[in-house]
Amino acid sequence: MFAGPRASPDALAANPVGAMGGVESDAPFRAVLINPYELGRQPFALAEPAAWLKRAGFEVACIDLALQRLDPRTLAGAGLVAIYVGMHTATRIAVEAIPRIKALAPAAHLCVYGLYAPMNETLLRELGVGTVLGGEFEPGLSSLAERLRSTRRNGTQSEPLIHLGRIEFLTPDRTGLPPLARYARLQMPDGSNKVVGFAEGSRGCKHLCRHCPVVPVYQGKFRIVPVDVVMADIRSQVAMGAEHISFGDPDFFNGPTHALKLVRALRAEFPGVTFDAVIKVQHLINHAELLAELKRCGCLFITAAVEAVDDAILEYLDKNHTAADFGRAVALLRQAGIAFAPTFVAFTPWTTLEGYVGLLQRIIELELVESVPPIQLCIRLLVPQGSHLLKLPGFCDLIQDFDAKILGHPWAHRDPRVDDLQQRVQALVASAEEAGLLRREVFARIWAMAHEALGKTAPPLDPSNPGSPIPHLSEPWYCCAEPTTQQLQRF
Repeated sequence: MFAGPRASPDALAANPVGAMGGVESDAPFRAVLINPYELGRQPFALAEPAAWLKRAGFEVACIDLALQRLDPRTLAGAGLVAIYVGMHTATRIAVEAIPRIKALAPAAHLCVYGLYAPMNETLLRELGVGTVLGGEFEPGLSSLAERLRSTRRNGTQSEPLIHLGRIEFLTPDRTGLPPLARYARLQMPDGSNKVVGFAEGSRGCKHLCRHCPVVPVYQGKFRIVPVDVVMADIRSQVAMGAEHISFGDPDFFNGPTHALKLVRALRAEFPGVTFDAVIKVQHLINHAELLAELKRCGCLFITAAVEAVDDAILEYLDKNHTAADFGRAVALLRQAGIAFAPTFVAFTPWTTLEGYVGLLQRIIELELVESVPPIQLCIRLLVPQGSHLLKLPGFCDLIQDFDAKILGHPWAHRDPRVDDLQQRVQALVASAEEAGLLRREVFARIWAMAHEALGKTAPPLDPSNPGSPIPHLSEPWYCCAEPTTQQLQRF
């Protein structure tokens, strides 16, 4: 999967711009950076490479397909078009958008970069993508742009497919992106909302959860963004109206000391600005003594990938926590006064109907009905190319060959009732979102639907015990859903 020409990562990091040499042209060279989708947040992964390219003297334009359409005027005359694919949904959108981009910018060199780029290298190259970059991609983008500016020829990729060396982070340049107020907002339980900024304190992850898309690229490594760079980024977003910062680190406690430095600096400079972060269940328990400090510094909620309440499934996924640990994490966060936003992979090849009902029952017992976006109750296990699940003994017997249409290995449950339930829950969630139903209302329908699949009548739910509403972003947290019609219409 990672075959192809390589340049020295050390040489590239030391001399990221101008490494290829050549005769420069006086004509301006323009790069267009495109973000297909990033959970409704203003993308750091456009703003950071924009800063690198502008420092090297390139003209840079940005298009965020979450809010904008492909503009022929923006793409016309571009020498480089680079598309960021940080998640599965973004990659699905990118694949659909590439033919249109090629039509609008036929002379441009096409690059796809980000977490999902190396995993889909073969497909992307078949679509006409000239350069594929993963890991710490800024040096590769800069080297590619300099090479194109110097030679005015596409050539063969000489930048490494995956670069994990340490790089110099610059203050992200967000000037070419839509205003923060147009992105997802923080919805508070009292009905008010806040403008949300998005920052990254680190990349990669030191854990090896088998189903996680970070693992095939970073292989247990993570890289921190210096505190001064993160704070400069936050400072610029607060100036643009940000009242809450959503940290996009795969795991905020990969480096707990670094995380504490960040939130203390945030609290000291902007005491009224709140934040949220993603932290593993394992880390919430192991670093329980730090939770009160997070709360003091303005943490409103923590997102954690619980994934399942079945210990066997958790072992297959190599999550390093148990079903009982889920309850411990909930208790610790409640004690600290921080809301818990769990995420799940509700449907896997090992899920049973009884197990799914058990998941719903556990959500009820922990009073988390209002804390779980309904979409989390229909997420189906995604198996991308390079997934560490493929190393699990016997797993390949459960799946089919890679399907480029879904960017993954399809699988059908041995009990067709499970797949039928997943499809019905997914359809319900989609219609409920359009109808504006409350989380507790959707949950009640799913509760009844799951029991019906077992041929049983659902026990009545206690209407007084769904748990309290929690602060949450207006864009639900997920990364592997089908692109919507509205998203596809933007190009």
